[in-house]
Order: sequence, then structure tokens, then C-alpha cells
Amino acid sequence: MRDCFMGESSPGMIDWTTMPTYNTIMSLAAGAGLVALVMFARDLMRHRAEDPISTDGWALTFGALGTILTVTGLHMSLTWPLAAGGFAFDNIIFGETSLGFGVLMSALAILLWRRGERITDAPVPMREVARTARPLSVFIAGLGLALLGIMVAGIVHQLFAAPPQEPVSGVFAPWPLVEAAFMSLLFGLIGVGAVLAPFAIRSFTQIRPGASSASSASSASSASTITVPTVARVVGVLWLVTGIVFVLFGALNFYTHIGLVVNTM
Repeated sequence: MRDCFMGESSPGMIDWTTMPTYNTIMSLAAGAGLVALVMFARDLMRHRAEDPISTDGWALTFGALGTILTVTGLHMSLTWPLAAGGFAFDNIIFGETSLGFGVLMSALAILLWRRGERITDAPVPMREVARTARPLSVFIAGLGLALLGIMVAGIVHQLFAAPPQEPVSGVFAPWPLVEAAFMSLLFGLIGVGAVLAPFAIRSFTQIRPGASSASSASSASSASTITVPTVARVVGVLWLVTGIVFVLFGALNFYTHIGLVVNTM
């Protein structure tokens, strides 16, 4: 049990001065971003004149998370800091995907900051946002396909396996396929959600005012609650579950990566 939480000690194994590693905060921000997207969509669908959505709050949220992922993703994509330690592939897996997601969230933050009032004043705020986001569908689907490619590569090449010097995760070092399958599945599920996202966006562009459930009929004059399309529900579940897992895994990595540095510096 002690080895599980401490990891093996191998002083001098890694020269950390040549391999800055910050996929901990990237994982945390990416997971929080996925959860935030689902929560934002829910708020849009529940928007009412007497209880309006806070577009400023969501602009701050997506702006903060988008900035973290854009800056770290851009640096990792251009400088390949993990190549020095033999993990060149991680620069593609974490760097480029974080960059893409970060730019998308930053763009959403700017939209909410500049057009927040227009969105909340629209008959159906969700439709307004969906119509604006629809031109990005090709890029979003492309990122989804890229994530599916990462899933396949992770399993085929057994990537993501932690060394025995890393606490907790290092316990599975003798069985590299375990962590490879876990991380690959996470990337794959997010990818499926991204591939389906354009269909969800399209379904939201076609909704009409008054397309609410019978239970909300009495407040139809002031509410824009809508029936959520099935494909949007699927995307929401995929991103909510994987987002929560990424937040928890990223938080755990702050402990395990610190342990790895201590054991190998």
C-alpha cells in the first residue's frame, strides 16, 4: 500500500529542467470546460425573463478556461516540451487538442461578452447560439475524429501508461493496457460527442418558440424552455460524464505528478 501512494524512487531518472510538464492544469481545465458547456446549454434552455441566464458569468467561465487551454496548448504544440523525456506523442495528444478546445471556448466567451444581451433577448436563446455556432460544425467534428484517432493510437501503441515511479497510477505499470484503455476510452467518448455535436447544433437551429412541454405551457409567455433533441441529450451525457472524470483525474494528477518528480529528480 505504501508503494502505491509513494511510487518507486529512482533519483536522477528524469531531467525535469528539459521537460516542463503541465498537462495537469490542462486536464483540469478541459474537464471543467466540458462540464461548463453542458451546464451552459442547460441554462440556455431554462432561460426565463424573470430568471435570465448570466451571460457575463459564462463569458468569464469560458474566457478563463479557454485562456488556460489556448496558452498551454499553443506552447506545447509549438515547442514540444515532452519530447525530451521520450513522450513526443503527448505533445500532439494533449497540446493540439487543448489548443483547439481552448480557442473554441475563447470564441464562445467573446460571443457572450459582445452579444450576451442579444442572445437573452432572442425568442429562443439556444437557437440564437446554435445558429451562430453552426459554421464551426466542421471543425468541431474534425476535432472529434482526431480524438477517435487518438483513442485508436492509444490502444494500439499502449500509450498513457504511467511508470512505476508515479504514485497510484504507477501500480498499473506492469499492465500498460489498463491505463491505455482507460485514457483512450475517455478521448474516444469525447470524440463521439464532438462528432455528434454538429447534428445537435443543427437540431437546435430548427426549434421554434412555443416548442415547450405541456408542463411549461402556463409560463409560455415568459419562458423559453424547450424539448431537448435526443442527439443533444447523448452529447450532453457524454461530455458531462467524461468532463467530471477529467476533472477528478486532473486533480489526482497534481498528487501523482508531484510524486513522480520527487521520485525521479
